Amino acid sequence: MKVRKAVIPAAGLGTRFLPATKALAKEMLPIVDKPTIQFIVEEAKKSGIEDILIIEGKNKRSIEDHFDSAPELEQNLEAKHKDALLKMVHETTDIGVNLFFVRQPYPRGLGDAVRLAKSFVGDEPFVVMLGDDLMEDKVPLTKQLIDEYERTHSSILAVKRVPHDEVSAYGVIDPSAEVHPGLFNVSRFVEKPAVEDAPSDLAIIGRYLLTPEIFDILDKQKPGKGNEIQLTDAIDTLNKTQRVFAHEFTGSRYDVGNKFGFVQTTIEYGLTHPEVKDQLRPYILQLAKELAAQDAKAKTKTQK
Repeated sequence: MKVRKAVIPAAGLGTRFLPATKALAKEMLPIVDKPTIQFIVEEAKKSGIEDILIIEGKNKRSIEDHFDSAPELEQNLEAKHKDALLKMVHETTDIGVNLFFVRQPYPRGLGDAVRLAKSFVGDEPFVVMLGDDLMEDKVPLTKQLIDEYERTHSSILAVKRVPHDEVSAYGVIDPSAEVHPGLFNVSRFVEKPAVEDAPSDLAIIGRYLLTPEIFDILDKQKPGKGNEIQLTDAIDTLNKTQRVFAHEFTGSRYDVGNKFGFVQTTIEYGLTHPEVKDQLRPYILQLAKELAAQDAKAKTKTQK
């Protein structure tokens, strides 16, 4: 069966980015000039997804507004012959996929958010795409998972190798065998293990391709880490009755769920942005020289 639906959980409170997220959805924070959630939607479209369900929380209406029409703005841009900007605005409305929205009443975890997509998904395989992870590769990561699904007809998670001392921040797989380069059979999935207990350095990142059987498990799933319904726990249960694979992603992953990752992503994206790249690059080089001089001066003072 063709994979044509995606679910984007976007109900988190965004507390890491307060005070900006007090009144603004975290997913609407821009990387230069594009909201993070637009990157996710564009990846879905490039991967052949036709329908997307966005799981919202309170104060998230800005996401709906972003993808909706803006007649007054469009008329203003048209009257002033700002055709490039008008085209950009139209592209956020005519995105090329069908968008649907549902609200998660209480923040009970990722598994609970995905559970709300049951009627939307029906009996089809689907993709879960987390907004904190932006991916870059020649072939979109979601398309890579779909291609693997067409060969295996099984659930597949995206994983990426991380430094061993960082594994406690992720769900981690215990691989049992490598089916072919980059595709693993998995013995178990462990949510945020202690560093000394982690079965591997292959961390689950924000893309999942799941079969609809996951919903029966989520309906019965008990709270796990953080007293939340953990999607990783449900996937581990699913793996006991049908195979769940892990696909190793070797492209670039940008974690925009924390301040440093967000700033890093903004800089790297800015270096490719046609409006700012020619100014940003020499600025960074000059700043690097100034910082190096400051460090050298501070080192000299310390040695004295």
